[in-house]
Amino acid sequence: MFEDLLPAWGGEEVVVGFDEPSATWMFVGVHSTVLGPGAGGTRMKTYAQPADGLRDVLRLSSAMTSKMAMASVPLGGGKAVLAVPEIPQGQARRELFLRYGDLVGSLHGTYVTACDMNTGPPDMDVIAERTSSVLGRTEAKGGSGTSAPDTAVGVFHGIRAAIAHTFGSDDLDGRTVAVQGVGAVGDPLSRFLAEAGARLTLADVDDVRAKELAEELEAEVVSADRIAEVDCDVFSPCATGGVLNADTIPSLRCRVIAGAANNQLGEPADAERVAERGILYAPDYVVSAGGVIHLVGYEMLHEGFIEVRERLTGIGETLGEVFARAEAEGISTGAAADEIVAERLSAERTA
Repeated sequence: MFEDLLPAWGGEEVVVGFDEPSATWMFVGVHSTVLGPGAGGTRMKTYAQPADGLRDVLRLSSAMTSKMAMASVPLGGGKAVLAVPEIPQGQARRELFLRYGDLVGSLHGTYVTACDMNTGPPDMDVIAERTSSVLGRTEAKGGSGTSAPDTAVGVFHGIRAAIAHTFGSDDLDGRTVAVQGVGAVGDPLSRFLAEAGARLTLADVDDVRAKELAEELEAEVVSADRIAEVDCDVFSPCATGGVLNADTIPSLRCRVIAGAANNQLGEPADAERVAERGILYAPDYVVSAGGVIHLVGYEMLHEGFIEVRERLTGIGETLGEVFARAEAEGISTGAAADEIVAERLSAERTA
């Protein structure tokens, strides 16, 4: 497992622990501390094999390095996974997060955690009982609460920037958008888009949730396995990663891809495949940076609402830089974004 995964990762540190009371594997990946402590959410999930959890940590922590660099925040890339036999509740959940908080604390600030899949602000409150290396606590406990709505705000600005680049105007009135996943981010994003006049097609693995939101917003609804094939101006993946790959890209019927899901590309070469289809891809780690901006702005930099909103609007400007470089150099937008990340990291190393 380790021999296969770690050599190709290129990160700095992996911490592995086994929590015997809950039979949970704990993985923490610190990919880069060049810009600051490695930071990223803690994902709690059931995996077929522990190695799948480690694979997630390595992949996601690397993406977080890119996200932090493009968001211009003083943090590096990190991620954690709690590979649980089943999602715990009640006292068992609290005790697991207390022990996990001890693990995070043992890293002495090298890794800063936050919310991710199946974890939320109340869990961060528990972790904070054992370590200060945590963002995203509830407002009642001195945190800034959920960052999901601001992630949606950032994606909204990213979609507008991509629309402007493709069609010459950022006006969403009458534009068609297919949103894959209408959970914590996809729901508010869909509302922003509908308010701006976009015509929506929605899908979610929870059919009831998708149908209820579609009825409220007067949107269409399709099954989760068909949403990527919908004829639309914008395809917005806001669920799990890996949705853009050699199998799905030929079936896309959109002009723009811009969504909140992390690691949308199955592999780096998929950015080239998308470009060959004449589709503008807004790199996910640029578009989805709103959550990071929320947490860092409010909890680390102690900024106010207006300052954080300005940073969120800046996601569109950053995308403009990516699109311009891709066109100037004749490369994919994914490659252009990776170049900018490498330059920012190199500049910090030599500063």
